Amino acid sequence: MKNFKRRWEITRNWQLIYPFLGFVATFFCGYLISKGIVKKWVTPETTSHLVALIIGTIIVSIMIIRITLWLFTKLYKRWGVTYRWELIAMFLVFAITGSTSGKLSDPLMELIGMSRDLTSGWIYWPVRILLIFPIYQVLLVIFGWIFGQYDFFKSFAIKMVSRMGLGFLFSKQS
Repeated sequence: MKNFKRRWEITRNWQLIYPFLGFVATFFCGYLISKGIVKKWVTPETTSHLVALIIGTIIVSIMIIRITLWLFTKLYKRWGVTYRWELIAMFLVFAITGSTSGKLSDPLMELIGMSRDLTSGWIYWPVRILLIFPIYQVLLVIFGWIFGQYDFFKSFAIKMVSRMGLGFLFSKQS
């Protein structure tokens, strides 16, 4: 445990929640991806389906962990992170924010009268993306605050909005 704490620069026990949540989220994603793949190849609710699902979950989860650790090495200095465990918190914020904004956009699209069945894809998807963007920005800062990374995500959201040509919304007037 001491080696694990030293590797992730964990100085207090409460910080162990981030690697734990990252591990759980990784295996949940591995499960969801494997479930989608396995159901196309193996008859559901059989022993071979369960075995394939378990093996697939393990393989996909290991691949996700390897990719994530590689990304951590690239982003550690670029993002100016103080502790390595903060990268796990940041990745969790991005994952939760993306999933939540995507889920929230469905009922909002229905609310404005645009269902996927009745609206052309040429209209539906651009409107949905435009709807998701502000939701994503707000949720990014909110979830960043919840995970203790408010300053990073506030500046990240402002930078993203500025790169989209909307920087005037955050310019300081004298």
